[in-house]
Amino acid sequence: MSASKNKAVLVTENKSGLYGQYQNWFLDYASYVILERAVPAIEDGLKPVQRRILHAMKEMDDGRYNKVANIIGQAMQYHPHGDASIGDALVNMGQKDLLIDTQGNWGDVRTGDDAAAPRYIEARLSKFALDVAFNNKTTEWQVSYDGRKNEPVTLPMKFPLLLAQGADGIAVGLSTKILPHNFCELIEASIKCLRGKKFELFPDFQTGGMVDVADYNQGKRGGKVKVRAVIEEVDKKTLAIRSVPYGVTTSTLMDSIVKANDQGKIKIKKVTDTTAANVEILVDLAPGISADITIDALYKFTDCEVSISPNACVIVDQRPVFLTVNELLNISTENTKSLLEKELQIKLAELQEKWHFTSLEKIFFEEKIYKELEKKHETWDKVLEAIAKAFVPFTKQLKRDITREDIVKLTEKPVRRIYKLDIDDLINQIKGLEAEIKQVKHDLANLVDFAVAYYDNLLKKYGKGRERKTEIKQFEVIEAKFVAIANTKLYINREEGFIGTGLKKDELLFECSDLDDIIVFTKRGMMKVVKVQDKVFIGKDIIHAAVFQKNDERTTYNMIYADGKGGVSYAKRFNVTGVTRDKEYDLTKGDDKSKVLYFTVNPNGEAEVVKILLTPGSSARNKEFDFYFEELGIKGRSSMGNQVTKYPIKSVKFKEAGRATLSGKKLWFDDKFGRLNTEEKGTLLGSFEPDDRLLVIFRDGNYMITDQEMTQRFDTENIVLIERFDADKVITAIYLDKKNLQFNVKRFKIETTTLKNKFMFIKDGDGNYVEAVSTAPEPVLAVQSGRGDQVRKAKFKVAKMTDVMGWKAVGAKLVDYTKTVQMEWIQEETNKNQTELF
Repeated sequence: MSASKNKAVLVTENKSGLYGQYQNWFLDYASYVILERAVPAIEDGLKPVQRRILHAMKEMDDGRYNKVANIIGQAMQYHPHGDASIGDALVNMGQKDLLIDTQGNWGDVRTGDDAAAPRYIEARLSKFALDVAFNNKTTEWQVSYDGRKNEPVTLPMKFPLLLAQGADGIAVGLSTKILPHNFCELIEASIKCLRGKKFELFPDFQTGGMVDVADYNQGKRGGKVKVRAVIEEVDKKTLAIRSVPYGVTTSTLMDSIVKANDQGKIKIKKVTDTTAANVEILVDLAPGISADITIDALYKFTDCEVSISPNACVIVDQRPVFLTVNELLNISTENTKSLLEKELQIKLAELQEKWHFTSLEKIFFEEKIYKELEKKHETWDKVLEAIAKAFVPFTKQLKRDITREDIVKLTEKPVRRIYKLDIDDLINQIKGLEAEIKQVKHDLANLVDFAVAYYDNLLKKYGKGRERKTEIKQFEVIEAKFVAIANTKLYINREEGFIGTGLKKDELLFECSDLDDIIVFTKRGMMKVVKVQDKVFIGKDIIHAAVFQKNDERTTYNMIYADGKGGVSYAKRFNVTGVTRDKEYDLTKGDDKSKVLYFTVNPNGEAEVVKILLTPGSSARNKEFDFYFEELGIKGRSSMGNQVTKYPIKSVKFKEAGRATLSGKKLWFDDKFGRLNTEEKGTLLGSFEPDDRLLVIFRDGNYMITDQEMTQRFDTENIVLIERFDADKVITAIYLDKKNLQFNVKRFKIETTTLKNKFMFIKDGDGNYVEAVSTAPEPVLAVQSGRGDQVRKAKFKVAKMTDVMGWKAVGAKLVDYTKTVQMEWIQEETNKNQTELF
């Protein structure tokens, strides 16, 4: 019994010990990874390995490049985790092109190419790093891991390095992701912070591209940014990707494009990487595929657009803390100001000490106190006492007491005959020191101005070439179903009532996308909207199926059906704007014996005329008559409809097409995204009939006629005019002839009919551009030139100045070119202070 009890006690003790050890060990490990490996410190924005590399490089610094292998070896004295982690961190810092000046093949963040081996590449600290990151006098030191050397606790960083470089790290239970920001913008924000002004900070990436910061939320957890590559249309068959999003390489980008093509989301012929000094990935389009739709599809389905979620976690007082980028900059700015103050205080103390000793030296020689060294004193201490006593009459000239060390230091000066010239030199030194002391005290009293000047100097010295690389833009939301390539074949079995992609033995309906919804109508009068599937039952005797467009208020369905209960026939016109997917909708009065006698789909509300034949045995006097759909109003899909006849109908036949009963479609141009739309976003272009075209005139001197296709994208910065095209309108254009330094005017009509082709209508030449365009019949142009008292204003009735000419004509001179010329089209009468020119 006692043995059993002892055994139980042992087991309990082992359990308790194991639990305790596991709990402590895990906590120790987690703390170590968070504090010493993965998360940067708030003070200098560096992880321990980065800080140790920079410290090692400072120790080695002699102005020349060092082999990276040697730097790794030097850093291993401080970092106990092997050469691989040091080498990776060093290459990562070198690729950021800020603290480290590199030489050799350091890899490429755009292509994902690795750096050469450490023995082949070299590095040294950049001049910027030497300016902002090091000062032994303000550095706090600690003993290295093996106790043999001292290393910095943090570097005295006088710059928001963490926000400039960014940081990534995965620790135990948490991670950090701080996006890089623009060098110049950080300095400007720091100055605003010092001045108490508001500022905004947004990411900027070495890889360029475009970024949407609408949801950045100052880098808080839960925020995000969208980053896009720049895609250009080289020609109708080729696209060029000119940049890669942050964190994406050219190889991974190409892989994502190939994958999207294999999945049928985009359709391309070939993708080729021709990247050299600049990123260039060429995408060859498949025949008949729109470049605009493909660009949207690349953003939607490939790594041409990525979403990044920031998570700014840093070490503050030995604890991980989540902050915003604005808070990080505020802390960095205050830290920089504090370091500058500490440096000034150290400098002041050194200057005051130097002033004290220089003053002692001046008195020592000027008052011939040095002669005490020539007198015979019993001991060296007596000599020092005699010198100290000789200084007593002059102590009021000093700012602190004279110490024994001061006197000993004076006696070490070479005693020689002192000329007045030497005394004057000491006096000048004292005056110079006093001026410096005064300046330092002024800087301490005006610390904010001093810090602002420090930042201004950094910007002036290192800001060139560090301008923003990533364009800040707002991205439109791209819906997948609108850009997915229609490469899925949909089949139909009308009699049995099935549709699907797997019915390959049945009738081919059309090609569509996997993301499309399909609207289907049956002879029974049922309607259903379903997703594209392998096989789905709709209902027997399908009469119509098509891709469903939600919120489509223009497509109108004209229908005549016979009610199964009373035999009465009804006609109705209706739209289908929104439905519940997979739900059946009865378009009749609801009887199971009801059936559709006539059904058409009309994209612009067309209302045709049909001939109705009644059965021969009916008692109706007139067994044949015409029915006009235009007499019906467009109502909801659940409406009963208007009675056509109470007699049985034998047949309904199309007689003649009717006119569209809907007014023209209103189009808007959204100049933010360069898109046409019907959602009232941007500028109203007018009401458009189906065959209407658009005229687009570009600043580079081209014009283009295009259709109403909503997937088109336009370069808004290059558009001067966009409106409904009227071939009879005369276009008046003012453009710059840069070679002759003059503005020319020309009036012409559009003579071409090819859609979506650009035609150059101004004189070809470098720097030539369109200044103003009008399609008004009698345009009046106001021109102002000069400044101040030399301002000259005039109005030109352009239609009276030049005749209508061919679209390729050069035109006539209007005015000379100067930088002060301003032009605008006007309607008002001529003012008194303007001269009307003919």
